[in-house]
Amino acid sequence: MDSNSGKTISLWMVTAEVPEQYSLAENTNCDVCIVGAGIAGMTTAYLLAREGKSVIVLDDGRIGGGMTERTTAHIFNAIDDRYFEIERLHGEKGAMLAAQSHTAAIDRIEAIIAEEGIECDFERLDGYLFVPKGDSKESLERELKAAHRAGLTDVEQIERAPINSFDTGMCLRFPRQAQFHPLTYLSGLSRAIERDGGRIFSGTHASHIEGGTHARVETSNGHTVTANAIVIATNSPINNLITIHTKQASYTTYVIGALLPRDSVTRALYWDTLDPYHYLRVQRVSKDGDHYDVLIIGGEDHKSGQADDGEQRHANLEAWARERFPMIENIEFRWSGQVMEPVDGIAFIGRNPGDPQNVYIATGDSGMGMTHGTIAGILITDLIMGRECAWTALYDPARKTLGAVLKYVEENLNVAAQYEDYLTGGDVGSVAEIAQGEGAIIRRGMSKLAVYLDEQGTPHECSAVCPHLGGIVSWNSLEKTWNCPCHGSIFDRYGRVINGPANSDLEDASTKAMG
Repeated sequence: MDSNSGKTISLWMVTAEVPEQYSLAENTNCDVCIVGAGIAGMTTAYLLAREGKSVIVLDDGRIGGGMTERTTAHIFNAIDDRYFEIERLHGEKGAMLAAQSHTAAIDRIEAIIAEEGIECDFERLDGYLFVPKGDSKESLERELKAAHRAGLTDVEQIERAPINSFDTGMCLRFPRQAQFHPLTYLSGLSRAIERDGGRIFSGTHASHIEGGTHARVETSNGHTVTANAIVIATNSPINNLITIHTKQASYTTYVIGALLPRDSVTRALYWDTLDPYHYLRVQRVSKDGDHYDVLIIGGEDHKSGQADDGEQRHANLEAWARERFPMIENIEFRWSGQVMEPVDGIAFIGRNPGDPQNVYIATGDSGMGMTHGTIAGILITDLIMGRECAWTALYDPARKTLGAVLKYVEENLNVAAQYEDYLTGGDVGSVAEIAQGEGAIIRRGMSKLAVYLDEQGTPHECSAVCPHLGGIVSWNSLEKTWNCPCHGSIFDRYGRVINGPANSDLEDASTKAMG
């Protein structure tokens, strides 16, 4: 299978048939144009279409073909950054609203699946948060109290998670969490959107976005969509040059899928408190006529574009898993994805700062993309329909969180340090040093080039300067992509943009003057 989001293949990609869509072939108009066909964009389109709005969804690739196909599809209200931290940053009311909104998102997913009859392996199950052996249990005690203050009074502390192969020790049980198959869910949403008059176009790049009275989305194939409102749901917003990108950071996360004998691990969601933490769940699959469980294990996160050791990180995950789950058979899947971490733990959903009132964004998934994406659909639908929503201020992209100032400074100092790459040499001195099928940065005079040597030995040269804010990209040998270490833009091996905030390709070196 060819993936436009990277070389590796996730479990979801090979176990789902996503409907094919045509590219936009004419100028057209609608009530709401949504850019991005992942969980946030498709949920927003579905809910607006149910309200009677005419919607159009545009995506560079296929439905779910960005980071949604690279998720581990945990659906949970056990906040990734912990309730005691959300309470510190946003107050007790903010923590309560976070709990309410994520819980509502799980409920809404369940209701949509029931109403639309979507077969996507949706299952309610418990989630367990545990600390590594030898670590203090204090964080669990703090989290239990904070979760109860946030209204999750059914969270309880228990002696161990229901795993027979190793003792997690004391943990917190979060009841009524969930999991599903994300791509079959989106396939179901696509059918419902089109039934309600919505239109979905794949292979259609939104090259220019303009809000206001004459809101429009111009596409790279020369056609334009005019609309009353525009929603940018592209994981990292492609219409926001600076503001949002100073308030969130991109992290690469790694996942393996290991075959297990059926029912050898209790079906639940599990998370530990390491930094970076591990997260795991079980998915049932069929292989060669037999039924297996796949243990999905994620973790080993790092700032995007600031490490190129994906194979080692997969090996680390395997070693961690085999120590705790000795019944593991072979590792069937290895993939990676990218998450956007807001400095204050809460996604940015609502009107885009600095744009007219009819341009909306959804970003900052914080490793909770399934619920944050669903919250985005609910909240943005309310805003467009002119309804009050209790969550608006909490998720407002224009908010300033005083308690997150140190994190804000830390992340932006990290970004500033990446620009020192302008002063360094290349990864290699010449194309001859690049292995076939790999890429490297080469300095040529005053310029830096991103050079990919294909399997036939032909070099493909682009400027190494990210068109977003000028960071120098780096090679990702696992995914065969170019990644910007500043704000997480991703380009394929030939320099074509596949993930924002950049919205154009790396410049062809043949068109760039050399120093």
